[in-house]
Amino acid sequence: MDKPDVTLENSDAVYDYYLGHQQNRMLAKAAYATLAARFRPRVRYADGAREKIHELVRSHTSLVLSVNHLSESDPYTVAAAAWRSPLRAVIGRTRVLAKDELFAERSMRNRIDLMGSIPVFRGKNHGMRAVNAAGQRMMDVCAERMRSGDSIAIFPEGTCNEGDPTRLQSVGSGVGHITSRAMRLGVTPVLLHMGIYYGASAADGVRDASVYFDVPVADVPDKPAAIARLVHDRLQDAVDGAVARYRVAGTEARYRAGRC
Repeated sequence: MDKPDVTLENSDAVYDYYLGHQQNRMLAKAAYATLAARFRPRVRYADGAREKIHELVRSHTSLVLSVNHLSESDPYTVAAAAWRSPLRAVIGRTRVLAKDELFAERSMRNRIDLMGSIPVFRGKNHGMRAVNAAGQRMMDVCAERMRSGDSIAIFPEGTCNEGDPTRLQSVGSGVGHITSRAMRLGVTPVLLHMGIYYGASAADGVRDASVYFDVPVADVPDKPAAIARLVHDRLQDAVDGAVARYRVAGTEARYRAGRC
């Protein structure tokens, strides 16, 4: 099937395409490895989280990975962290939600298609009423991909946090609806939360980010609003973990340099 233009007017064809799209997994892994070498995130885990993620990956459990959103470079940080974590095994079997404008330019689209992205038409760009049908179809596609064994990665805040990077913005209902719809299709998803922190602001540099995985959540409520609330609370915990470990690392570095 030929790649359709990613436009709101063409959304039916767009989601028909991404319902079955599969990137080259070998090339995807090479791209993730390259990003890991370039961005070098420091990946840390809550007690028991790393072992539990390993177990979930080995059992082919569908994950809903939620990540806070601080910078346009966050997808690169997420990819680099995935390579340096047990999530390396699900590269090529994880769909990443990405705003539709990233698909407009051919070379950029090729790169994000390689990462397994699915386009999202956002209300802030097109109007909430205009994107409603496309949004419903996008969530159905995500649920169907999970039924086929894929995981989903999402920035549930929906937009970059331009305020306090240590405090999560409100979480949209999309993550709840996607997870709930997958459950109605017979999927038993597990929620996973990744916190990112670059320092006082992303302008301080996106290399050597502090990345923190909270303990996966298997006891998932069935109502979208309840899922969204749970994601907000646990993702804030993950952000807190990333912030704390960034500051500890900075203190240790200053101590080694004789500054403390």
